[in-house]
Amino acid sequence: QLQLVESGGGLVQPGGSLRLSCAASGFTLDYSAIGWFRQAPGKEREGVSCISSSDGNTYYADSVKGRFTISRDNAKNTVYLQMNSLKPEDTAVYYCAATAPYSSSCPTTPRGFGSWGQGTQVTVSS
Repeated sequence: QLQLVESGGGLVQPGGSLRLSCAASGFTLDYSAIGWFRQAPGKEREGVSCISSSDGNTYYADSVKGRFTISRDNAKNTVYLQMNSLKPEDTAVYYCAATAPYSSSCPTTPRGFGSWGQGTQVTVSS
């Protein structure tokens, strides 16, 4: 059974940091592009970041550039999202998603991702 599980969310003060993890089971992430998305209450889902599998290219939403870093550890079958200098507007449920194996490039729409995790809550508040 293919499964993605996010972890690492929580409550953090503005300016703080969190590292989210996206662990896969039932398949290897080596050959998939992995994306992070977020959805705040009353807002549409937003693409945050993506890392391709073929060349390791990374992409970031303008709102998180310079603050968030996506990385992958294929040996651990896990992708990370390091979030620094967090702001209240980063508060959302964060989801990771994977493309089908051998679809190595980051899709331009969420529909390009076939597997999704259940999400982890990130709350930035003083």
